[in-house]
Parts: sequence; structure tokens; C-alpha cells
Amino acid sequence: MKKFIFSLIAVLAITPLAIFAQSHTTNSNNFRKASHTKNSKDIVDTAASAKVFNTLVAAVKAAGLVDTLKGDGPFTVFAPTDKAFSKLPKGTVENLLKPENKDMLVKILTYHVVPGKVMAKDVVQLNKAKTVQGQKVKIKVKNGKVFLNGSTQVVQTDIATSNGVIHVIDSVLMPSMQKDIVDTAVSTNMFNTLVAAVKAAGLVDTLKGDGPFTVLAPTDKAFSKLPKGTVESLLKPENRDKLTSILTYHVIPGKVKAAQVVKLNKAKTVNGKKVKIKARNGKVMINNANVIKTDVAASNGVIHVIDTVLLP
Repeated sequence: MKKFIFSLIAVLAITPLAIFAQSHTTNSNNFRKASHTKNSKDIVDTAASAKVFNTLVAAVKAAGLVDTLKGDGPFTVFAPTDKAFSKLPKGTVENLLKPENKDMLVKILTYHVVPGKVMAKDVVQLNKAKTVQGQKVKIKVKNGKVFLNGSTQVVQTDIATSNGVIHVIDSVLMPSMQKDIVDTAVSTNMFNTLVAAVKAAGLVDTLKGDGPFTVLAPTDKAFSKLPKGTVESLLKPENRDKLTSILTYHVIPGKVKAAQVVKLNKAKTVNGKKVKIKARNGKVMINNANVIKTDVAASNGVIHVIDTVLLP
């Protein structure tokens, strides 16, 4: 399984991802015809009839997404051909189709779907698009071509279906396998109070956003150092503004890794106020808090763990 995961990560690093803004032909006469006529078939049936998406259709079935992609939508699907799937490391597709890897397969497939009907003329107006999976694909237009996260080419665009549109790509798109800052904090089980505070302050969506952010994260033990009743009081709706002020004092815009932190003597937080930074004898202090763990990676930034709550 580890070997399989590493193979996927390798694909992320070596597979460029992009699409053409204009239509190009494929080897399927049926599919070429579909782009020029009104299609009464939904996305799944259109893909199945094209005979160039056998692997994709099999993956959609294995992931339990058939009913979803046969639904009202509309959806925009960046559809990898069988040849695109064949570019993945040997054994990758077979592993993805196994029941125990269903969650990973769903994540990959939904990264190929954008809500709404986004035609080629609309795609070229965007610089990014949020997928059903939750992460965004970056879009760049260059020399009449559109690039998604890199340079994989769409071999045909604007394939009409009854519930959306298909753009054909010649490589498989791979989402980041890392969790965002909030989910990373939740998964460690040492930031329960911090996560509860983020929810109470209404900052979950913000910290799940693009960022990047650098979060100075107090542990549960750090919060326990506060005077008795402080946390309970801060979590009350009437104290939301105060809680937000405290939490945003723990967030620095951008991705500032430990190697950069030690070169600073202060940093401006999202709160607007600055924290003081002091490095001595291999240890780093933020105001009066010790940094006890650094560079916890997240898909939208980095977390540094601190042993005391910072108060602006």
C-alpha cells in the first residue's frame, strides 16, 4: 500500500495537467459526433458509448458515483481517456479499483468534476475552478491553450450531454493527498480545544480555504493553562468577537516554515498585531510560548505547535 501511495505522489510530481481551449479530434467517431449534436444521453452513458473511456467508466462504477453523474447536475467533467489512465504507474489503476481504496478513488474522480456547465469559452475566463472534491484546479491560458495545474492537453472540448458537458484530457488529474489545516488539526487529536474554538468563531471555512496560512497552534494542554473558566467563557456566542481576535492572532498569512521563522524577530498576524519571535540555543519562542513542534504540513499551509495560548 505504501508503494501505491508513493506512486500516486510521483504522478503528482511528474504529470503535467492542462486542457486546450479549442476542440480537437479523437479516434472515436461516436464521440466526435456527440460534440456537434444535442445529446439526450447523460454524462455516464455518453462516456460509455464513446468507447474511449472504459477505464473511467469502470472507476465511476467502482466508486459508486454512477447515480451521481446520472443526476440532474449540471456537471463539467474533465474526462481522462483509457490512454490517459495507461500513463499511471503500473498497478495503480488495479489498486484504485479495489474496494479498500474506494475513498481514494472517489477523491480522485471528484477532482475531475466541476459543478455547473462550464463550456470552453467560459473556462478561458477563469484562473481556477473548485471541484466537487473540494480542492481547486488552477487554470492558465497560454498560446490559445488552457492549462490545468500544468500542461495536459484536452483532445476535445464541449461534448454536450443531457446533464452537463465533457472536456477530454489526456492525463489523469491528481488532487493533493494532504489534509487542510482544520482536518490536520482534527486528525492529530491534540487540538480538540483549538478546533472547538475555530468552530465557535466561525473560522472553519476560512482555515479550509486556499491560504496559504501559518498557524501557531496551541495544544489542549496549552489551553488548560488559562485561568479556570476562560475557555468556557470564550466559547459563548456573546464573546465571539473576542475569540476571533485571539484565534487570528495565531495565524500568519503565507506559508512560513521553521527555517524562515528563525530568521525573523517579529511577524504580523491576521489579527493585525505582531508576534515577537526569539530564537536561542536551538529553541524558538513566540511571545511567551515555546514552539514544541514545527512544519506540520497541510494542503493549505503549515502548522507550528506551541505550548501556550497567545493573547493579543
